[in-house]
Amino acid sequence: MTNPFAELRTITAEELAQWRQLHDDLTIIDVRSPAEFETLHIHGSYNVPLPLLTEHASELAERLGHRAVLVCQSGNRATQAQQHLAAAGVRTANVLTGGVPAFEAAGGQVVRGAARWDIERQVRFTAGLIVLVSLLVAEFLWPESRFIAFALSAGLVVAALTGSCLMGRILSRMPWNKVTASPTARSAIASIPVATQEL
Repeated sequence: MTNPFAELRTITAEELAQWRQLHDDLTIIDVRSPAEFETLHIHGSYNVPLPLLTEHASELAERLGHRAVLVCQSGNRATQAQQHLAAAGVRTANVLTGGVPAFEAAGGQVVRGAARWDIERQVRFTAGLIVLVSLLVAEFLWPESRFIAFALSAGLVVAALTGSCLMGRILSRMPWNKVTASPTARSAIASIPVATQEL
């Protein structure tokens, strides 16, 4: 069970760049989907998608040291990851404010792959398109289709309140978001070295 009132610890892109130079015990965990990670990620970061982290927070907690940074696209998923890790006993994980784009904008070293939209942008586009089409159809062909827009709006409100987006999970499984090898819980967590406990 996560604690939504756990203290939010954040770090800026500039601070993270300094930590990378000063601390060998730094672990950067990217909680975005494998496709987003493949498209653009911070050099030296590890991909543990949020659903895997949620289910295996205790196993991951055993590998993290005092300097763990959680990153995503904007900070929302990283904040959820921080709450799950806090429930597993990790109270020192920091969330990168502004996510990977902020780190890149600050001149941080990133790795680029195949270009594709991040999941959050795909959700906004898909939700907007469904609402637009359903309202146009309601106006000209079938008035009852406006209820599709209402249902989608309600779904987005629930997603915001719960921090879990069904549309995002569905979109992450679409063919254009597939990668050659998606991490399993075992491979994702095992790829992260056990951090030293130096302060």
